[in-house]
Amino acid sequence: MNPEENIEKKKEAVKKDAQGLWQSVKTFLVELLAFREDTDRDATIEAIKNDIPFKGATAWILICSIFVASVGLNANSTAVVIGAMLISPLMGPILGVGMSIAVNDIDVLKKSLINLAVMIVLSLLTAFLFFKFFPLGSQETSELLGRTQPDIRDVLIAFFGGLALIIARTKRGTIASVIFGVAIATALMPPLCTAGYGLANGNIPYFLGAMNLFTINTIFIALATFLVAKILRFPLVRYANSKRRKRISQLASLAAIIVMIYPTITFIRVLKDSGFENDYNTFVKQEIEPNNELWFQKGLLNPEEERITLFFNGEINEATESDLRNELKSYKNIRDFELIISGNKNRSFDKISDAYDRAIEDLDERDNIISGLQKEIETLREEIDLINQKNNSFSFSSIAKDAKIRFNDLEYFGYSKMLTSKDFIKIDTINVVSANWKKSLNDSVVKARDKQLLEWLKTQIKLDSIVLKRQ
Repeated sequence: MNPEENIEKKKEAVKKDAQGLWQSVKTFLVELLAFREDTDRDATIEAIKNDIPFKGATAWILICSIFVASVGLNANSTAVVIGAMLISPLMGPILGVGMSIAVNDIDVLKKSLINLAVMIVLSLLTAFLFFKFFPLGSQETSELLGRTQPDIRDVLIAFFGGLALIIARTKRGTIASVIFGVAIATALMPPLCTAGYGLANGNIPYFLGAMNLFTINTIFIALATFLVAKILRFPLVRYANSKRRKRISQLASLAAIIVMIYPTITFIRVLKDSGFENDYNTFVKQEIEPNNELWFQKGLLNPEEERITLFFNGEINEATESDLRNELKSYKNIRDFELIISGNKNRSFDKISDAYDRAIEDLDERDNIISGLQKEIETLREEIDLINQKNNSFSFSSIAKDAKIRFNDLEYFGYSKMLTSKDFIKIDTINVVSANWKKSLNDSVVKARDKQLLEWLKTQIKLDSIVLKRQ
């Protein structure tokens, strides 16, 4: 066998191995993701039909869950809101709408829509009464505000949550934990409670925003149900009358088209708004915040009017404004937005810098003044001591300190020179010491202390004649 034939055989062997590997991977993926064989279509349809009726115990469960969710929103407690979602029977009519359209069952569709309408009205009424009469019903918590403006994430959560729910319902032996997780993720309860809050407080934008979020969740859950039912080939409802069957099929198709219009428009609008928001946040983060000289306060994005307003805590010069406008054009979704820059001219950067420099100079000047005053005080103290030493041959402050150290019971000490005259002609000068002792000492001890003090003073100030007086 020549080398060329050997190489060709090896190539063929590699191709066969690659084909075998790909076929193995394909088979593995098909077996991993296939769920049609594990579907109980008749039991799923029957279970969804049984969950559609909305009366009796189901209505009371809904009322209680609405109250619990309203309390959780009012108290800003995520745990309480989740607890309310777990006990809420909201999924039945919504799954019924999607399933009935998929199988052309007009009777089930009517029943589902009627029960869904009753459910919405009862939920709104319950939430309205709670927020209208509860003492703290007017508080706007983050849990409430988070349900007033849907975005692209809410659309995705509703659709994929609905897919998980209907796939779980079609499996033989329903996966309860998955259904609970979908109930939490799709969050049908909080929007209805927030809409009731908006009605109770006369806040129409809150009401419309919350109902928009609820509608998005509802339609995308129904859409997911419709798609899964079609993929799993749920059997269509058969009618004896061919004309009636054709008319029902046309009505179901029309309903499916109508249902698809709103979520499609909503998805496009929300996706567009999300693009605006992402570009705006990137613009602020990359073009404004890194510039320390720009004292940025806040910005407002207005997609409806295609306007961006930036507020600065200082004056923005023309060169900076021009640069920001040019940078804005590099962002695809907001390049055509009008950029409005609002600066505070009274607190421009240059003026604030000058004020800062002046403040530093004032502080330095004050420090110099304080230092000079301290030196003057020390000089005056020295001069006083010199005067005392000159007039009295001793420093009074030193004598007073030594006296207190030597005589612990001494509470007051004073010294002065007093002019006296016995014949009112000749004037004499006498040294007078004033002293007070602790009141707890008896008279004999006080007299002894007086004597000791006088003797000590005579040795210290070198004076023979000293008069002691009580203060």
